[in-house]
Order: sequence, then C-alpha cells, then structure tokens
Amino acid sequence: MNVTLIGFLKKEFIQALRDKRMRVVLFGVPLIQMTLFGIAISTEVRNIRLSVYSKPSDFRMQKVGERAYASGWFLPVVADRAEEPVALVRDGKAEAVLVAPEDSVSRSIERGDGKIQVLVNSTNIIRARGIESYLKAIIPGAVEQEAGSSLFDVRVLYNPTLESAVFLVPGVMCMVLCVITIVLTSMAVAREKEVGTFETLISAPVSTAEILAGKMIPYIVLGMINIPIMLGAATLFFDVPMRGNVIVLFLATFIFVCTTVSIGTLISTFARTQQQAMMGSFIFLFPAIMLSGIMFPLENMPTYMLATAYFNPLMYFVRLLRNIMLKGGDPSTVIFNMAIMALIAVVCVVICLKRFKRTLQ
Repeated sequence: MNVTLIGFLKKEFIQALRDKRMRVVLFGVPLIQMTLFGIAISTEVRNIRLSVYSKPSDFRMQKVGERAYASGWFLPVVADRAEEPVALVRDGKAEAVLVAPEDSVSRSIERGDGKIQVLVNSTNIIRARGIESYLKAIIPGAVEQEAGSSLFDVRVLYNPTLESAVFLVPGVMCMVLCVITIVLTSMAVAREKEVGTFETLISAPVSTAEILAGKMIPYIVLGMINIPIMLGAATLFFDVPMRGNVIVLFLATFIFVCTTVSIGTLISTFARTQQQAMMGSFIFLFPAIMLSGIMFPLENMPTYMLATAYFNPLMYFVRLLRNIMLKGGDPSTVIFNMAIMALIAVVCVVICLKRFKRTLQ
C-alpha cells in the first residue's frame, strides 16, 4: 500500500472530523433531517375541520356528518346556525362546510331538485382537492343510493378553478426570497474572515451595532427589490390574484426580509469560512422549506412535531402571503404573523450583538 496515500487519507479524515461543527454537519444533521421528514411529512390530507350546516331534524344530513367524522379525515366544527357558512371558512374556523337544502335532504330527494352544497377553502390546493375527493366518496353513500351524485354541489372559495399555480407560486416566492437573503447574508462576515479584511474591519472606529447594520441593510434592500419582480411575474404569467392591499404585502415582506437577514447574520457569526457559512445556511433552509407549508400541509404533522414549525419564520410568511394575495388579508391573521416574525428578528439581532466579538479569535 502506498504510504503517501495512507498519510494523505489520514490527514483528510483528521481535518474533516477535528472540527466539532463539521462532525455535527456530517453525522447529526442528516439524522435530524431524516427524523423530521420521515415523521412529520405526509402527503395524505387529514385533520380537516368540517362543519355541517343543517336543521337538527334533517337526519340524512346528520348521517353525512357522522360518516365524515367517522372516516378519520375530518374533525367536527360546531357552528351557530346564526353564523353564515361562508364566514366559517373566511374566518378560518372551518376548512369545509356542508350546507343542507333549505327544507331538508329528504325533501329534496323527493322533489329531485335540491343539492348539498360544499364550501371549501382552496387557498391550499392540495387540501382542497383532498377534501373534495373525500366528500365525493362519502356523501352518495351516506344519503343512500337514491340520492346519487346529483346532490353534490361544490363551491370552491378563493381558487375556483383549482389551479396549482395559485397555491404554489406564493409559496415559491417565499422560498426564493428566503434562500437569497439568508445565503448572501450568512457569507458576509465569513467572507471578511476568510479574505483577511476582518482585522481591518474590527480595528475601525465603529461600534458592533454599526458593523452589523452595515452588513444587514444592503441585503434587506436587495431582498425588497426582488418583491416587485416576483409579484409581477406571479400576477402576469401565472394569473395569481392579488386581492389584498399591496402596502400591507410590502410591509409583511419587509418584516420577513429583516428576519431572514438577521438569521443569515447570526449564521455568519458561527462560521469562519464562506464554505461553513454556506453549509450553515442550507442546514437551516432545508428543514425550514419542508416545514413551512409550501408543498406539504402542516396539519398532517403530529402535534409534537408541529411545535418545531412554530419557530420557522418561513411558515408565517407563507401563511401571510397566501392570505393577503388569495383572501384579501384578514387583519387578525396579518397582525399575528407579522408580530411573530418581528419577534424572531429581534431575538436573532440580540444574539448577533452578543456573539459578534471584535476579535480575530
């Protein structure tokens, strides 16, 4: 065996494994990601909040609701009949509402002119299609063969044509913006350390806060410049509606960009080289994207795994962007998600200020 080759191999193994952070990246992160994705991610639509809107005497409609809840796909939502069915979906209390004919399902069957109406929230196209498919299988059997499929009338809200682009494009916008800001920002301080200009930077008569601001503000501006471009492409080329206030959307985006830039800066305080900064960015980005609701419904996750998603700013921005663009921007939803993102940004900035040591060590 070549002695030189053996020595070279030993050196490479030692160099790769002597750094504790590198060992975590090599062995710990893959296990964490496998656990997260294997347990939390599921393409099956479950835990659908369903409300049955009918008279207490309408036994056939009650049978539909009982069979739906017994299927394991739906969760019961008890609603006051004084509240409009559309309001249940609009306010987020229910994802689907079954509305019986005015008199009853039985009377409608006898006349042959009534239909059960289904209101579905289709801001999440994957769940909307799953809801429609499940109810198509449940309703005819629940009202017996005489009802047939003529009783089934679906009214899809917010995305009537069930276009995938309307659901996916806002999520892709969030993902692209997140990747750009975090990756670029995380390499800012690391680049200074690697090329040797960090010594000049820390010896300058400026405070730590000024250094961080100088690193963060340019990337906040770059991130915001991307929004009009992506929003224009979404509305012009993919026919994604813009039903909310553009100013509110830009404000939400600004808070999100500040959050991701602060996260990228925090990553850079741990990295000594650009390579480490890049790896740290993707260690954060892969779980963040998968656990954001961009592609997979978060409602499918077990409760103990769903808790990890609550620390993910991308999840809040995805909800915000879809709510503003597709539903018009519910004030309570907008304010809540903005506040959470702002809190995450503040926490990251505070940690950055404490970790950023004006020293080469």
